[in-house]
Amino acid sequence: MSTTTTEPTLTAQDRCDACGAQAYVRVELDAGELLFCAHHARRHSEALSGVAKTIHDETERLHAEPGAQR
Repeated sequence: MSTTTTEPTLTAQDRCDACGAQAYVRVELDAGELLFCAHHARRHSEALSGVAKTIHDETERLHAEPGAQR
């Protein structure tokens, strides 16, 4: 499994598959992908790390200053 952090690719339209909040983490699995909010990504991180092909984590955006350039 690899964790990637690159330019934002998740938007406000991407929603957590567990609760419907804005997604900040995309998990690629053999069977497809799952999207998670920061809370559910942390909650399920141990289980996901064992089965994920990749994890794209944009949770650092939660602490970014409004209007900050990347």
